[in-house]
Amino acid sequence: MDAWETMWVVFVATFAGLVGLLIGSFLNVVVYRVPAGKSIVHPPSSCPNCGATIRAWDNIPVVSWLVLRGRCRDCKTPISRRYPLVELATGILFAVIGAWLAPAIAASTDYESPTVAIAAMLQLIAFLYLAAISIALFLIDLDTKRLPNVIVLPAYVVGVVLLGTSALLLGLLPDFLIALVSAAAMFVFYLILALVKPGGMGFGDVKLAGVIGLFLGWIGVGSVVVGLFSAFLLGGLFSIGLLVLRKAGRKSGIPFGPWMLIGAWVGVFFGEQIAGAYLALIGFN
Repeated sequence: MDAWETMWVVFVATFAGLVGLLIGSFLNVVVYRVPAGKSIVHPPSSCPNCGATIRAWDNIPVVSWLVLRGRCRDCKTPISRRYPLVELATGILFAVIGAWLAPAIAASTDYESPTVAIAAMLQLIAFLYLAAISIALFLIDLDTKRLPNVIVLPAYVVGVVLLGTSALLLGLLPDFLIALVSAAAMFVFYLILALVKPGGMGFGDVKLAGVIGLFLGWIGVGSVVVGLFSAFLLGGLFSIGLLVLRKAGRKSGIPFGPWMLIGAWVGVFFGEQIAGAYLALIGFN
């Protein structure tokens, strides 16, 4: 990577991270209001204790919480640490995705082929969108054991439009077909699990599986397999840990959505490498 590409990666990662901080602030609203059936745009955010509307300068991601020392400006009620942590986590994840895709964008900045650059940007937007809904769904499932349709179902449309358009621009329709097949395969796999053992797997998980399959399938089959396996492996280890520590019983309901999402991002960032290493280990490389 030459100096220009390094600067480009730093710029894209930094810009994506700053956008992520702002998106993270909005996700705090989504996580609170969507499960309650409230509008995410009206009324403006306010203190749940005294009802005072949060001022614009008190709504700067992370910084405002630190300046206010984690308390409401008006009534001094403590503000949960979750808010700045969500903002920070979103900013970091956005920055990582930006750094991950920035080299591809840099390589496509050919003025004779603007469609390639546009396609790369569409992919960046698609995965940033996946990151945003991943954080929202992760927290909502932990809080309510639900994966709201209002967040999950539009992701199919966003993913198909952005990745499909990118495939058309790059002439990668076979790759997009693999993504669609992967989405269907993961949806059916989770549906079978839900039908075989009612209560063990929710239909929210089934619908989320299709979204995850679509995005992982765009990267490659290896990512799909690793993402799927990682969800069950990490979720299983966590459940075993709770049992050993007696924090949960065999019949305790543990949300699986968060593990699906963590597994998905393992597949996104490391899926092809892990799959390739495994195939090499067993002599199929």
